[in-house]
Amino acid sequence: MLPPKNRLKKTRDFNRIYRYGYKFFSPELILRWVKDNRKECSRWGIIVSRKVDKKAVIRNKIKRRLRAILRENINSWPLQKDIVLIARPQIKELSFSELKKRLEQILRKNKLLSS
Repeated sequence: MLPPKNRLKKTRDFNRIYRYGYKFFSPELILRWVKDNRKECSRWGIIVSRKVDKKAVIRNKIKRRLRAILRENINSWPLQKDIVLIARPQIKELSFSELKKRLEQILRKNKLLSS
């Protein structure tokens, strides 16, 4: 699990990101973020809908993998950003290492992960 201070929980936070945030689309993920969250740390939200897979087991597996990748990179997170990762159906075909590589590429491309 992510530390509680690094989790997005409230609906109003998600709505703020959807309304005012930047977005990036890839075949596997949609990335949305807001630059300044007025906090001293970054906060993350992960969304895996039933469109990805009807089975909760698969959806939970994807969420666990994404959280594990985020936990590994905890020291290179940017400060004061709220970020939402939205899974797309193509994410099911990726192995853990491919998913990690792809997520890191997306975060670097959007300047959300330091080198």
